[in-house]
Amino acid sequence: MKHITQVLKKEEFPIRVVQFGEGRLLRALIDPAIQAACDAGRFQGTVAVVKPTGRGNLQLFQEQDCLYTVVLRGRDGGSVTDAALPITCIRRAVSPYEDFPGFLALARLPEVEFVVSNTTEAGISLDPQDRFDSCPPASFPGKLTRFLYERYAFFHGEAGRGLTMLPTELIEGNGPALRRCVLALAEQWNLEEGFRRWVEESCRFCSTLVDRIVSGCPEEELPALWQRFGYQDRLADVGEPFGLWAIEAGPEVAERFPIDLPGSPALFVKDVQPYKQRKVRILNGGHTSMVPAAFLMGKDIVRQCMEEPLLRAFLEKAEEEIIPFVPLPRQESEAFARAVMERFENPFLEHRLLEICTNTFPKWRERVLPTVLDSMEAGKFPRLLVFSFAAMLAFYTVRQKGDGGLFGLRDGVPYPLRDMAEPLELAEQYSGKTAGEFTAAAVHGCTLFQEELPRLSGFEKTAAGDLERIRERGIAAALRQAMEEAGK
Repeated sequence: MKHITQVLKKEEFPIRVVQFGEGRLLRALIDPAIQAACDAGRFQGTVAVVKPTGRGNLQLFQEQDCLYTVVLRGRDGGSVTDAALPITCIRRAVSPYEDFPGFLALARLPEVEFVVSNTTEAGISLDPQDRFDSCPPASFPGKLTRFLYERYAFFHGEAGRGLTMLPTELIEGNGPALRRCVLALAEQWNLEEGFRRWVEESCRFCSTLVDRIVSGCPEEELPALWQRFGYQDRLADVGEPFGLWAIEAGPEVAERFPIDLPGSPALFVKDVQPYKQRKVRILNGGHTSMVPAAFLMGKDIVRQCMEEPLLRAFLEKAEEEIIPFVPLPRQESEAFARAVMERFENPFLEHRLLEICTNTFPKWRERVLPTVLDSMEAGKFPRLLVFSFAAMLAFYTVRQKGDGGLFGLRDGVPYPLRDMAEPLELAEQYSGKTAGEFTAAAVHGCTLFQEELPRLSGFEKTAAGDLERIRERGIAAALRQAMEEAGK
């Protein structure tokens, strides 16, 4: 079989994007968006990948001349899609640990305009060990600051040589957070005032939000994909069709980086926050609301939940409680909710419920509680979101203890409880008490909830009643009653 380099041809455009990171999400979301713009003739530029950590290597990128294939498969618009997209827009891959001069040389390329990153949520943080003369500095902000200083010095501080940073790390305000790190390092390293002014006045740090489930490609699946491609590709990546890359930037950025063509996941917006709320409340909130109950009903993966009429109806009704409090036009939120249902139905993904159930207490606080508070303030009682709190407590009911921690039981089979120390301590102490006592302990005694939940009229009483019914009649019967009450 042919090698990928014998079949695909690389783009010959100049490098205009420096990408810190070579992981699955970047390869399956960001690079395809840039590739589509190149294919459409809207963007004449290529990407240089920079490895942000010293772990691993870029051997596969080098062996394949930075060529690879993305497979996007799942439900899209009511039908199943399975598309293979060749990626040819990556021009070069550089490890600053192996080739620090080559890394700095990228900063001196006149055509470079954009920096994209995905270095995990912990990536945008300062490392006290970072030094200007390290080759390279350990942290991503350290490498970026050294990179920007190299460009500033080479072009003598020209205002037009500033770069636009597009971090995709999943933290609040990722653009301003990265900017603060760079300026803090400039001060820590005693870099001249002119550099700091150049960063503040000539460089942009845009907040962005990304959303695509990327499962990757198991080793055993590669041969079948190679037969389909007609070439060998050890960098093949697999994700879902849905994608979002919302970029908080004005027309001056969109005009220079026109990747928002029809069908692209890229979207330029005035404020990324509403899109984050839409994702957190509808997608993540839907997950968190449904999954504990679904697991207790015997389901193991998300797709099975969509095949169970009761759970599907629960999710649909729960989304109806969420959508009115997403700060976007209702039509957009409803379309997103429909897309979420399709994503959960994806026949190619094996998204395990026990993995989603890790840290459910803080997830419920971040993803579900804000909607509960908004709904109650508006005079509406979110019946099914309240039930989800009781289902969470039922899931966290401790039945066994051992060296491996705390365990619940489903049909006599133990499952591990994984969360922060406080919720686990609360579960261990109150699981054996009455439903009312367990619920009261969670509402009043857990620091995650004690500031908001005790003041919500009817919340504690309703959740305690749900938990009691789950214990006495089972999760399915309790859920059916909650559904009936929600419909009144």
